[in-house]
Amino acid sequence: MNYSDKTDSNFIEKVINIKRVSKVVKGGRNFSFNALVVVGDGNGRVGYGLGKAREVVDAITKGTDIAKRSLKRYPMVNGTIPHKVIGKYGAGKVIIIPASPGTGIIAGGAVRPILEAVGLRDVLCKSLGSPTHINVLKATIAAMGSMYDANTMSKKRGISVSKLLHLPRKGDQ
Repeated sequence: MNYSDKTDSNFIEKVINIKRVSKVVKGGRNFSFNALVVVGDGNGRVGYGLGKAREVVDAITKGTDIAKRSLKRYPMVNGTIPHKVIGKYGAGKVIIIPASPGTGIIAGGAVRPILEAVGLRDVLCKSLGSPTHINVLKATIAAMGSMYDANTMSKKRGISVSKLLHLPRKGDQ
């Protein structure tokens, strides 16, 4: 179930998954709901939250509040990512590859809402291993967290950005 809308505070909210869970007690079963929500600004920031409540609307609201508090910035280059990344969480594995302009977001499951919320337009993705929504989401966030931009890497290596971008590659002579 994918619900999405642009809120009044310019955040893109996407509900990735809602599931009903139960707790068995002496008198029977107590049902509640889990809502996995992604919130992004469409300009490089995204966060996620898992809200739990007795009612679906309350679970979504809690998840959205948690997601807004966990917003982090990730590097983007012209609507795509700077380089290929691999993220792992539990049994979930996600490979995200930059794509040329006009490709669109080639991703499915829990990965697509995250990439849309962060503001990416052209990217390829493959999800391997666990199909569980939370594992795939956390693997995607781990992959995006391992990305770096040219400015950060040039400072880390102590060289200029132009020199970093024009380093010879293996096999180039």
